[in-house]
Amino acid sequence: MMKPIRCLFTLAALALAAGVTPVFAGSVADVPDVATKFDTPPRPLKTKPPRYPQNMRAQGVSGVVVVAMVIDDGGKVLVCEVAKSSNEAFSEPALEAVRTWTFEPAKVAGKAVRAKVSIPLKFEVEA
Repeated sequence: MMKPIRCLFTLAALALAAGVTPVFAGSVADVPDVATKFDTPPRPLKTKPPRYPQNMRAQGVSGVVVVAMVIDDGGKVLVCEVAKSSNEAFSEPALEAVRTWTFEPAKVAGKAVRAKVSIPLKFEVEA
């Protein structure tokens, strides 16, 4: 699946420009040193809602996309991918949105750590 790689390369380019050594991984499962249990979970600081595909809205179609992601110890989304989607039309808008999110990082014993989380994004037609 190429979508997570595209997300990673975008973040990797930004990391290189900032002088940070990026982690190169093809998917969420490939990122090393990731916590799945933490004392304090990552907390969203800046989130952008996904773009609702116009044709899905016009047809009255709702759905859910579960995005798996690794959040680095600075609160940035390092890599993301669709874990589950009720409709493929919602997948890319969900990934586009999540790539821009920032978090307060997860903590273990008071130290910020990389964290793997899955977040559901709901697409609901307003009545």
